[in-house]
Amino acid sequence: MYVISDYSKKRAKSLGVKIRPSEKIDKKIDVFDWNGQYITSIGAHGYNDYPTYLKLKGKKYADERRRLYHLRHEKDLERIGSRGYYSANLLW
Repeated sequence: MYVISDYSKKRAKSLGVKIRPSEKIDKKIDVFDWNGQYITSIGAHGYNDYPTYLKLKGKKYADERRRLYHLRHEKDLERIGSRGYYSANLLW
């Protein structure tokens, strides 16, 4: 089971959503609105994210991975409410 980082918790609060470890076996986080209504599941197991890279490899490496993630997923980042939007804002 994925342990949600303080980084992701702070980001969730700023977005106005609640997050919990995902009940889906292949995802990291389930995203809910403040009323508890399910929105989406994000973060594939088996892939690292910004908080994980920070812990394992340090800020410089994590920042580079974040930059590359944003380049690969730039078309998804702007669609508010999409999986890509929540992944970019909660995990990256």
